[in-house]
Parts: sequence; C-alpha cells; structure tokens
Amino acid sequence: MSFYITTPIYYVNSEPHHGHAYTTIAADVVARHHRQRGEDVFFLTGTDEHGTKIAQAAEERGLTPQQHVDVMAPKYRALAAAVGASNDFFIRTTDPEHEAFVQAFVEKLRAAGDIEKRTYGGLYCTACEGFWYERDLTPEGLCPQHGIKPVWLEEENYYFLLSRYQDRLAAFFKADPGFVKPRSRYNEALSFIEQGLEDISISRSSITWGIPVPWDQEQVIYVWVDALINYLSALTYARPDEDLSARYWPAFHFLAKDILKFHAVIWPALLMSAGYDLPTGELIHGYLLVGGEKMSKTRGNTLDPFAVIEDMGAEPLRYYLMREVTLGQDGDVSLEGLRARYNNELANELGNLLSRTVSMIGKYRDGVIPQAGPEGDGLATVASEGERMVATATAQYGELNVTGALDSIWEYVRRLNRLVEEEAPWKLAKDEAQAGRLDAVLNGLASGLRLVALAVYPVVPLTAVEILSRLGQDVGDADLLLDTASWSALVPAPVVLGPPLFPRLETEG
Repeated sequence: MSFYITTPIYYVNSEPHHGHAYTTIAADVVARHHRQRGEDVFFLTGTDEHGTKIAQAAEERGLTPQQHVDVMAPKYRALAAAVGASNDFFIRTTDPEHEAFVQAFVEKLRAAGDIEKRTYGGLYCTACEGFWYERDLTPEGLCPQHGIKPVWLEEENYYFLLSRYQDRLAAFFKADPGFVKPRSRYNEALSFIEQGLEDISISRSSITWGIPVPWDQEQVIYVWVDALINYLSALTYARPDEDLSARYWPAFHFLAKDILKFHAVIWPALLMSAGYDLPTGELIHGYLLVGGEKMSKTRGNTLDPFAVIEDMGAEPLRYYLMREVTLGQDGDVSLEGLRARYNNELANELGNLLSRTVSMIGKYRDGVIPQAGPEGDGLATVASEGERMVATATAQYGELNVTGALDSIWEYVRRLNRLVEEEAPWKLAKDEAQAGRLDAVLNGLASGLRLVALAVYPVVPLTAVEILSRLGQDVGDADLLLDTASWSALVPAPVVLGPPLFPRLETEG
C-alpha cells in the first residue's frame, strides 16, 4: 500500500520561520507513522519561487529573481533537515521539469474547454497574490489576511472556468465528508462552494517572473496555479528516468488554514478539468499563537526554530509542538512552555526512566537484560497495558491526533515509573529469594521502554532509536515496524550505558 503526503511549498520571499517548521514536522510525523505501518511512503516538500512578491523581494535586495530564489531555497531545504524531516524529494518551482509539466497541465485545461481570455479589474493584494471583493475586506478596506490595502488591477488574462465545477465539487464534498479535516474547515470549504463559484484568472500580463503561458508568451501562469501543480509534477522527475505518478498519486495534503480555498476548492477543480484523481484528503492545521495572538516577526513574538534547535536539538521542538498543539486547532506556545515540557516530561519522566533501567540492569545483572522467567506473571497487567498503549497510539496517529497519541504514550511512561517505585528493584536485589522477581521487573521495564520507543518514534525518531540502542535492540527499518510491537519481542541483550537522554535545562530567572 502506498501513501503520498505533501506540505505546501513554501514561498521564498523571506526567511523560513516557525510556521514552516511546524507544518514540516507535522507532515513528517504522519509520514514516519505510515512507514512504521509498512506502507510505501513518499513525502514531498519544497519551495514556491515565482510571482510578484519574489520579484519585489529580489529587487529590494538588488538581485535578479533567479539569484534571489537560489539564495533562499537552500535555507528552506536546511530547515527541513534541521527539524529532522524525512522527505523523499525537495521540489523547486524553478526546476525546468516542473515548468514543463505546468505548461502541459494548463494545455489540458485548455483542451477541456475550460480556459477563456477576458479583461478583468479588481482589488488585488500583492501579499496574497490574489483578488478580493470589497465586501470581504476589513472595515478599513484592508486585506483580512495581511492587513494591507489592495490596489486596483485591471488587465487581460486567461480565466479558468471554475464556475463549471460548482455542482461537481459540492457533490464530491457531500459524498466524502472526511475529505477536509477538521470538520470546521470542511464546512468552511463547502460553504464557499455553495455560495457560488466565480471563474478565476490563471495568468498575469503585468509580471514576467513566472512560467510562460504556452500558447501566449506575453503572459505568465498565475503563481498559485503553478504552485499547486507541484504535487503532481514532482512525481514525474523525483527519481531519474522514472515516473512515480501511478505508484503514489493521489496525495494527502498538509496545509495551514489561510490557504484552504486554493487547496480544497480550486485545486480539486483543476484536477477534475485535467483528468486526474482528486487528493485522498487534506489536513488543515491552525496557527501557533503567543498569548492568544498569531506569531509574527512584526510583533516580535516568534519562536525561532533554528535558535531552539541550536539550544536543545530538534527532538524537543518536535515533541513540544506535537504535544502542545492539537493538529487542526490554533495553539499557544512559548519558550517557557517548551522548557517545562523538556524538563518535566523528556528529562525527568522518559530520560530518567531509561537511565534508571539501564543502570539497574548494569548493576544487578552484569549489564544484560535478564529473561523474565515464571516470576513475571505478576507483570501481565503492565504488559497488556503496554500493548494496548501501542494500539491506541497507532489508532490516534491514523486519525491525525498526534497530541492524543502522545497523551497515551505518556500515561504509559508514567506507569513504568510507578512500577519502579512499586517494585523497588534496589530492595529486591538485596534478597536472593527475590532474584526471579528482580529478573521479571528489569525485563518488564526494558520491554515497556521498547514499546514506548516504537510508539513515540514518529515524533522523536532519534530518541526512539537511542532508547532501543541503549537496550541492545536492533534498530533497522524492519525493527521499527509496528508489527514488532509486542511485549514478548524484547531480545535479552547487553545494555549500553550512556549520558542522559535529555540533560536537564537550567531554570531561567
């Protein structure tokens, strides 16, 4: 079974930030989970490099647009690597293969009779790179997304006849109420469709930084149309001399709520016109907030992902964002909150549990995980709880409830910590008659930690692999599959002592 997941491609008019990190991490968690299920996964991210804002940003820096994107794109590629993304390809919309595919795609729209040339005038927001109706602006006449005043733009463009697809889109949405998640975003998209769709301009004559319309070199393809098509074009050249389209398409899209209309309404209509299957679904996530306000550089309230990673590594950032913010909802985050989760949960609860377990095996059993033996019968409840935790977390990952999965995992981490206190292995070690029970407890702690590692792998993969390695377990791709997540699959092996998994951070102030 195949699974194809995408992030939106990020617009390179400015530096990468927390929002890009959040979307990429969330998509990576889902991609890793599907790999753990044994599926054939393809994960795509990349950069959107055409349009007015790019040309303006380049001009401000004294560069050509191509020079500008060649400087900026590697920074986004570096962000993906820095947050631990396992993407299979990084697309740039200035790739010649993508540009050729886009031209072929719009030719299909034209062949379907869905392209017309018209003159249009309207209020245009350069930040959105889109038109707004006056009724949709703020009372001050500003763009509701970017807070800037749209300018009147009038030009002759090519139009996609989106209105033709209103009924088909409405029928599709009603037949698949899970297409867009969460439900509130599904309702928003369906409402937009049912209010009536108007035809949209898919070309621009006023700018030159874009892909030329194949039948009219005086116009370039609208940046949003160009960008959306990347989800298809990437599959045709991600592997040399191989077209992966039949293997992976259709895709599941991850995106933020401000680009819902483009992905949930316009993109499916374009695919219908060009003759492609529609995406399998779309997850619309919320914004990261500070004190209830959306993060922004102008407010000075951003959580710099590069600074966090430099300070404490990528894994705590991945864990914190997935633990703190439910996918599909807005969520408040802060550096203080991150540090608290790090110290209380990663350092104290998980890291300390691993250190104590490995240390006790080293001290009491010459560094080798003992066999459980018959005295382990009393741990049957802990064993069943562990396997149930994996099943619950797996189901929650599948429902895109990563926060819920982590809640389940952490309940079990705390259960294992209670087991240490209840059984007190340091006391059992003093009584030869309790040797069998000590073996069972130490084996049980190692077995439970192995299940925790497999369950938490999508969120903190390096941490999961390190836990398994400290327990002497194999860590190949096959060893990480969820099929191996049974209590009895632990291999009694020599453990490896090491430094704290998460060294405690000093409290500030």
